[in-house]
Amino acid sequence: MRRLRQEHWRMLGNGYCTRPEGVRCEYETICETCPCFSTSVDFLPILHKQKQDAEDKGGFDVVWCLGDIVGYGPDPGQCIRKVRDMDAVCIAGNHDLAAVGKIPTGYFNFEAAEAVWWTRQQLSKDDAAYLEGLELVRVEGDFTLVHGSPRDPVWTYIFSVAEAQENLRYFQTAACLVGHTHVPMYFESAKYPYMVHPEDGQRIDINKNRWLINPGGVGQPRDGNPKAAYAVIETEIPSVTFHRVDYDFKSVQDRMKQAGLPEGLIYRLSKGH
Repeated sequence: MRRLRQEHWRMLGNGYCTRPEGVRCEYETICETCPCFSTSVDFLPILHKQKQDAEDKGGFDVVWCLGDIVGYGPDPGQCIRKVRDMDAVCIAGNHDLAAVGKIPTGYFNFEAAEAVWWTRQQLSKDDAAYLEGLELVRVEGDFTLVHGSPRDPVWTYIFSVAEAQENLRYFQTAACLVGHTHVPMYFESAKYPYMVHPEDGQRIDINKNRWLINPGGVGQPRDGNPKAAYAVIETEIPSVTFHRVDYDFKSVQDRMKQAGLPEGLIYRLSKGH
């Protein structure tokens, strides 16, 4: 498998993809290794740790981000700048849209809404303009990228086999990458469709069936495991490998307390729910 030179690596938020600047994606000739993640929700130390972990596991070429760069944590501006510095391909999540007033917070629980209101006050004009310009859907080769679901990119969660099956008709690629639930999973539309919550290090090969894949949340995982979750995608094979990584969530909790963010959001980081 050929690798792109390190000076051509690019990182995209909420996921990773590999394409040299100015070079059109030709998946039959360019091997791409893409760390993919969802829901970073402005926890800057996690982004640093996840990037280092992906590099330690063989490196990457490009990054894909599945949305919610901001919305819960104490570092919204810094996380936006980090994602932009990585030249990330990033799509919009519901918290990104709420932070710039593009959707209402009426459907958020009180703590999530309070965090969004706080986040709005922290964003520079440049930060807000970046979030406002994010797409809801993006297609990269054999992968469709959305935050919630292909049927409803902003709001709909995919937790069950039935919900996954309902969404198959809303995208045309072999696989769709989703976020929003903060829970790693993959769904295969085989003869007997099934959904799996993968273990750390588990790899799946994308075959002739169709797939829905959630790499999990880099920030605020919700599967009972406080470790940050992400996945590495190899587009030539193609395959997806799921990963978990420790980070210093206590330092994030301390800064959230200093910022006056809701106690429930602080507490859940140490419990992974």
